[in-house]
Amino acid sequence: MIEHIVLIRFSPSTTLEQKHELIDRTLELKVKIPGIIDIQQGINFSERNKGYDMGLTVRFEDRAALETYLPHPAHQETLAFLKDIGVEDTIIVDFEI
Repeated sequence: MIEHIVLIRFSPSTTLEQKHELIDRTLELKVKIPGIIDIQQGINFSERNKGYDMGLTVRFEDRAALETYLPHPAHQETLAFLKDIGVEDTIIVDFEI
């Protein structure tokens, strides 16, 4: 299995409503993209966040499923929305479990 972790930093102009819309769109990917075992996403409440507002984890069956996910049109639509609402930075970690 593959664990895909994303930390997201938003622009100060990104609204809470937009963040919740992103979460809703992201969670829908589980039924749209094959090979996803689980998706979790939420707003970061840690005081140690270093400016990263949101965390995302996606668990995939294998590396092939991750490679299918990245260019998939549904994922690309979610990324476009993320850019539209003001993403400033992301950190991505992928590892095998």
